[in-house]
Amino acid sequence: MRILLDENLPWQLGPLLTGHPVSAVVGMGWGGIQNGRLLTLAQAQFDIFLTLDQGIPHQQHLPKFEIAVFLLRAASNDLVDLLPLIPAILAAAPAAQKRALTVVEP
Repeated sequence: MRILLDENLPWQLGPLLTGHPVSAVVGMGWGGIQNGRLLTLAQAQFDIFLTLDQGIPHQQHLPKFEIAVFLLRAASNDLVDLLPLIPAILAAAPAAQKRALTVVEP
């Protein structure tokens, strides 16, 4: 599964998601693009969008996007707070549903 990290996530998370090609929003040149437009761009190249943006399910109609959105629940976007989520992200990735939200918690 091709994974895109939202700009609110540290790039260091990418190499820890073993077995999946991972890119970051900023690395794609998409920094500052709002979520609706960002999801439109991402769906053409990625299978999963990882974000900490707790408002995304309320701000976007996710069923219109051909990408799975994983909403991470962590104390902060510090890598140390995200590390406990890695096993759950890796376990959920193969069954990721496009047009749907998956909440990932420790």
